[in-house]
Amino acid sequence: GKYNEGNIPSGSRLALENYSWLKERVLQDDKLNKVKQLGEIAAGLGATLPALSIAWVIKNPHVTTAILGATKETQLAENLKAVDLYPRLTPEIMNKIDAIMDNKPVVVVE
Repeated sequence: GKYNEGNIPSGSRLALENYSWLKERVLQDDKLNKVKQLGEIAAGLGATLPALSIAWVIKNPHVTTAILGATKETQLAENLKAVDLYPRLTPEIMNKIDAIMDNKPVVVVE
């Protein structure tokens, strides 16, 4: 989410000279739009985007293991909030997330 507005914070990976190839992949309008929509879902749950992302990964039946890659203690603490968020990801919320990622309309799950 730190790149949502197309800004590149100093000290981030995308600010490094050798990562220009990654910058081109990340800073695309369609990807940034998806991140903003996912951020709205996270905010609606009282969570952050990183916590929502990790909770989605561990809730996904096609994933067997989630590996956290935090480089700072604060990032690890934030990532671990996914454990509390995980049980709150209903089929409806999972459907909304999947619809955003697949560019499909949301289907109501009953």
